[in-house]
Amino acid sequence: MARVTLEGVRKVYADSGFVAVHDLDLDVRDGEFVVLVGPSGCGKSTTLRMIAGLESISAGRLSIGGRVVNNLPPKERDIAMVFQGYALYPHMTVFENMAFALTLRKQPRRDIEARVERAAAILGLTSVLERRPRQLSGGQRQRVAIGRAIVREPQVFLFDEPLSNLDAQFRLEMRREIAMLHRQLGATTIYVTHDQVEAMTLGDRIVVLDAGHVQQIGAPLALYDHPANRFVAAFIGSPPMNLIEGELAPGAGGAADGVVFRSQDGGLRTPVAGAAGLVARSWIGQPVILGARPEHVVIAAPAANGGDATPGTLQGVEPLGYETIARASAGAITVTARMVSASLPRVDAPVAIHLDAEHLQLFDGASGLAITAAQGV
Repeated sequence: MARVTLEGVRKVYADSGFVAVHDLDLDVRDGEFVVLVGPSGCGKSTTLRMIAGLESISAGRLSIGGRVVNNLPPKERDIAMVFQGYALYPHMTVFENMAFALTLRKQPRRDIEARVERAAAILGLTSVLERRPRQLSGGQRQRVAIGRAIVREPQVFLFDEPLSNLDAQFRLEMRREIAMLHRQLGATTIYVTHDQVEAMTLGDRIVVLDAGHVQQIGAPLALYDHPANRFVAAFIGSPPMNLIEGELAPGAGGAADGVVFRSQDGGLRTPVAGAAGLVARSWIGQPVILGARPEHVVIAAPAANGGDATPGTLQGVEPLGYETIARASAGAITVTARMVSASLPRVDAPVAIHLDAEHLQLFDGASGLAITAAQGV
């Protein structure tokens, strides 16, 4: 396998002048599974296609295995790509589809059979090698597309939203299989998706992109617990982080009594403690955005109202078995809570909203950047 390094890689479409990718720096370690994630149009698939050689690089340098490949055609980059569509030949059997690239290379028949049989065993396709694609389920067809990549034994595997055409159950199963496959092969893998759940469950590291710019690179839980800016905070997590615009003010007894956050319309008020509380005093009176993960919000009947709770109105409840997703409004603000299933009043009834002061996050109201301890000094 191989290391993949992008240094200042940029993609500009000459006919329109549109910049799809802005000066991307990324170092994918040998054997690492890196996921590119972001909304439609963020540049993730364009980046993957530049790595594959399907899009030209406007500026910067791309190397695979220590070799600069900017001007090499795809077939000389020693990569294998799995696309969103299965792209299987309908008139060929599963075996023939998986063996196609090796057949074109005129590999020895014995070698082709050994590679295909090994890949089929890994992917659970041994019993369907003589079938044609129309006789397979969607999940099986995607396995064939992955198997076709495996038999090539490339330096790098590239996946471009391979699960988007599958239903929810098949996506879950294929996520597990792709994760298991990576553990078995130890292959350098770059995977593109718009689904942040896929990104969180598959990636060793995640690259969050928006409008062609890298927003943050890091391990899944690092991005979840410490988002670099408002965009990452909102994009990573399901349900997403609650983000509330407002300002910080001294507590009832002055700054020595702590800091409280109040929303712009005054409908929500909560103390700020923990890591955010360490920097909050330096931001008193300035516009900030308060971040609270849904699991750090409790919505309950008013009888359970603690001293720091905000009165509100229940807007909706989604019982999911072990947990319940609930939404409540306080003035113009709506917050989402994820709680272990509990009894809640009817929709439109009054409730108490409590935010865990020890687990709140703060973002600069102007730039959207996370407010860190260094910024608060």
